[in-house]
Amino acid sequence: MALWRYDPPRTHWSSDAVKKRHGVLALLGAVSVITFVDRLAIAVAGPSLQHDVHLAPVQWGWVLSSYVIANTVFEIPSGAMGDRYGQRAELTRIAAWWSIFTALTGWCRTFWQLFITRFLFGVGAAGAYPNAAGVIPHWFPKHERARSQGVVWAASRLGAALAPLTLVPLQMRLGWRAVFWILGGVGLVWTGVWWTWFHDRPADQPGITRQELEELGETNASLHNRVPWRKLLALPQLWLITAAYGFYGWASWFYFSWFPTWMVNGAHISLARMGVVASFPFLLGIGSNLAGGILSDRLVERYGMVAAYRWVTSTCLALASALLVLLGLVHGLIPVVAVSTLCFGVMDLMLPAAWAMCLNLGGTCGGTATAVMNTAGNLGGLLCTVVFGYVIRASGNYNLPLFGIAAVVLVSAMLFSRVDCSRGLNAPLPTSR
Repeated sequence: MALWRYDPPRTHWSSDAVKKRHGVLALLGAVSVITFVDRLAIAVAGPSLQHDVHLAPVQWGWVLSSYVIANTVFEIPSGAMGDRYGQRAELTRIAAWWSIFTALTGWCRTFWQLFITRFLFGVGAAGAYPNAAGVIPHWFPKHERARSQGVVWAASRLGAALAPLTLVPLQMRLGWRAVFWILGGVGLVWTGVWWTWFHDRPADQPGITRQELEELGETNASLHNRVPWRKLLALPQLWLITAAYGFYGWASWFYFSWFPTWMVNGAHISLARMGVVASFPFLLGIGSNLAGGILSDRLVERYGMVAAYRWVTSTCLALASALLVLLGLVHGLIPVVAVSTLCFGVMDLMLPAAWAMCLNLGGTCGGTATAVMNTAGNLGGLLCTVVFGYVIRASGNYNLPLFGIAAVVLVSAMLFSRVDCSRGLNAPLPTSR
């Protein structure tokens, strides 16, 4: 009679190490890095580009805003196309499109060529994150969705931090035009890998195990359906989270647009030092997004989805509001860097929960729902970049706009505390009395 039997360590190998959804997440993380590097390449190349193309500051402002305008207008249609035709096809189109216009940026010789090319780049890049989010409900069980969003957004922060660190030396060696040609090639390589390897339906993925399909459950029950626009847009909770994210967008876009200029002119940090410390918030954002995803998933398991997501988003944004006020009051290199870095890190801690909330509201149309929400974030960012400049022109004070952004972020925190993500597209709408 056998007294002992050896069981292989299935927990660490067959169930954890070899899973197709980890490969999917790696590809989503890679495209998130590429997206942000390509997005910020124009800012990194700015001084040399403006000199070579002979652009006035006003013209340069329009070149930068052309991307934001296009991204805002085409975000929702792209998210809807992903829900209708599948994220495999839509992300392939998105990456191929923006890679081509990234490369074409290197051939621009005039203001209008740059404006049109960057606008079309924005048209292509629109919907990248909503479609990446749309993959997650089909490929990840509910208890892994927030952390999966955390990985995607952490990768975006890695791209933001890598942009100046990698592109500046490359530009000094090869010139700014070659930077765009190389980035375009990198994007096309990702496009080929995605189209060749990924499948919208996990059951169609070659090599996926029955065990992993059982873990995923019915995540792939409904694919490629038309978006029920009337029902989706009738969701009060979708509009509530859209408003909340729009107010949050003011703070995030402060970091994406005015932050380097504010550090030099508002905090009086030298240009050389700013070139290093301006990447610190994005570096902390990597860890914050990863930690935020894990924290949110664990809180969901303990307290339920509605309470957990509400607590994470509202608490982080309330704290960020206080830190923005403090940022406008502190002086000196170390306090400014510490507060600004912590503020961005706290805001990023809530991003996975915010996107998981919206995904649950959108149900089978999660890509469209997140596109609606992210469009509001872009609009908030566009307003922030414009209003920030007018406040400075009127007051001459670079710190004054920070107090206004802090107030807007506090409103966002209050709105997030009211979002009930269980009342989404797949839940029955309340009957009228």
